[in-house]
Amino acid sequence: MPRSVAELVNLLDLEVIEDNLFRGRQPDTDVQRVFGGQVAAHALVAATRTAPPGFDVHSFHAYFLRPGDPSVPIVYDVETLRSGRSFATRRVLARQHGRPIFVTAANFQVPEGGYEHHELLPEGVPEPEACPALVHGPPDPDAVSAAITRAWEREWAAFDVRDAGSSAPGGGLADREVPARSRLWIRVNGRLPDDQLQHLAAFTYASDMPLLAATMLPHGPFLGNTNLQAASLDHTIWFHRRFRADEWWLYDQRSPSASGGRGLAFARVFTADGRLVASVAQEGLIRPHASTAFDGANPA
Repeated sequence: MPRSVAELVNLLDLEVIEDNLFRGRQPDTDVQRVFGGQVAAHALVAATRTAPPGFDVHSFHAYFLRPGDPSVPIVYDVETLRSGRSFATRRVLARQHGRPIFVTAANFQVPEGGYEHHELLPEGVPEPEACPALVHGPPDPDAVSAAITRAWEREWAAFDVRDAGSSAPGGGLADREVPARSRLWIRVNGRLPDDQLQHLAAFTYASDMPLLAATMLPHGPFLGNTNLQAASLDHTIWFHRRFRADEWWLYDQRSPSASGGRGLAFARVFTADGRLVASVAQEGLIRPHASTAFDGANPA
C-alpha cells in the first residue's frame, strides 16, 4: 500500500491503453487481495477522465464482484451510457484474468445553483489534534497487537487517522438507539496537488477503509480477528460539495443493522469547519468462520 503522498498519487494514476480503456498499477503490499478502495478510486479516475469537460462527479455506485489479485494490473473499461447537457453517466468494469472483479456507475453534473441545506457537524466532537492515532489508542487494547500496529503503519502511512470516539466499551459514544457508531478524523498525510480529482480519488480510496470495522463494534474486535471473514460487497458515495482530502474530514459512521452474515454502514463526511461534503453507504460480508461459536448476536 502507499506509504507516502507521492506513492498514493502515483498509485491512483492510470495508464491509458486506448480510448476508454485504462490500466491500474499495483502497490507493494503484503495483503493477499487488492484493497477495495484502490479499485473504487481507480474506477472513479477512469470514469472522470472520459466525462465531458466542466462536469463534476456527484454519485458513485459500485459492486465488488470478486477478490482482486495484487500481483497483476487491473484493466478498467469505461462505457458511455449518457452525455447530456446537464448530466453524464459512465459505467466502469474492472477486469483481471479475463473476468470482471468490480463494476460501478458514476454520474456527473454541470455545477449549478439551487436550494441549499445540510446537517450540522455533531456537537462534542473533539478536535483532530486532541484525538489519538487509531492504532495507538483503541478502546479495547487487546484488539490491536504490536504486529497489527506495525502492519497498519506500513500499509496505511499515507493517511493520518485519529479516533474521535465509538460505541465500543470505553469509546464514549454508547447509545441504545444506535448499536454501532464510530467517528474518525482522517486526512491524507501530506499535501496533494490542487487538482480536485486527486482529492476525490484519495477520499474514495480511504472511504472503504473503516466501514466494516464499524459494523463489528457490537460484536467484538475487527482488526486482528482471525475468526472473521470480511469483504466489501458494495459501495456508494454521494459527493455534495468540493473539499480537500489532505485537510481534516470527519468520518461519522453508524451501522443500523447486521444480519445474514452482512453488515450495513452509513457515513457522513464533514470538513473541520462543519460542511457536509459527502455521504457514504456500504454493505459488507462479516461472516464468522464455521468453527466460531456464536449466539447470532455476539460472536464468542
